[in-house]
Amino acid sequence: MRFACLIITYTSAKQTKRLIEKLSNGHFDFYIHLDKKININTHSELFNMPNVYFVEKRIDVKWAGYTIVKAAFNGIKQIAASGIPYDFIHLLSGQDYPIRSADYIADFLQDKAGKQLIKCWEFETEWTEAMPRVRRYHLTDVAFKGRYKIQSLMNRFINRKPPRDLHFYGTNSTFWTLTPDCAMYVVNFVEKEPGLARFFKYTWGSDEFVFQTVIMNSHYKDAVINNNYRYIDWSAGGSRPKTLLTEDYGKIIASDNIFGRKFSIEVDELILDLIDEENLQSKKGLLKDGIHS
Repeated sequence: MRFACLIITYTSAKQTKRLIEKLSNGHFDFYIHLDKKININTHSELFNMPNVYFVEKRIDVKWAGYTIVKAAFNGIKQIAASGIPYDFIHLLSGQDYPIRSADYIADFLQDKAGKQLIKCWEFETEWTEAMPRVRRYHLTDVAFKGRYKIQSLMNRFINRKPPRDLHFYGTNSTFWTLTPDCAMYVVNFVEKEPGLARFFKYTWGSDEFVFQTVIMNSHYKDAVINNNYRYIDWSAGGSRPKTLLTEDYGKIIASDNIFGRKFSIEVDELILDLIDEENLQSKKGLLKDGIHS
């Protein structure tokens, strides 16, 4: 199998390099979308790495804005234009890390060919607190004085509706593993449907529901495995996940996930060392109990 990793990042080049080296077994290519706010030369150490490509159309990404979706779309289009026959695209951030070996991930996905690995909660029944994301205007991607006052006025006087009848789905995790044809279907559906991209532009946290919504309103819904196989710890509360530390190692290796989020090489690099060591000690990346000394 062959995989494209689409990495949307603005953080440490050192950590991204380590992620790439961990997966460099000849079956993975890496497409890096570096936030347009960041000088690309900060990642110059990645320029000459094999199978590494930088997404040419970079976006100035705003947290919780539609710009994250646009960055993913640009990456998907560049992957499709490569002509390389990938089996899956993995959407990752610069703070994600594989918690299984490259060989294990390839084996793990063998029997999932043609499936879509993405978490999906239905807004109306499973994630009702997310409804304001689409029912209200959010000026997240625009910056001007008084924008929140204007946003409030818009929500008071304008009845916001999508341009077509959609059942909304999403989750608190942006990340997924999709077949290239499914990923491009989402891109084309949003960009070619009149008014839909504009509608999503004024929502909040659209990266957590655009792909799920389009997929679950399409024929691809029958191929969905409702799991993105990412280990994420939300125990700290709030809108951002906990940074994973050495203390979390036991829970990480006991999971059935293939990637983890989020790690910081500046805060705790030992957790990455422990994960790598455990993978080296297992023939197919099957993790054992306990920490190796």
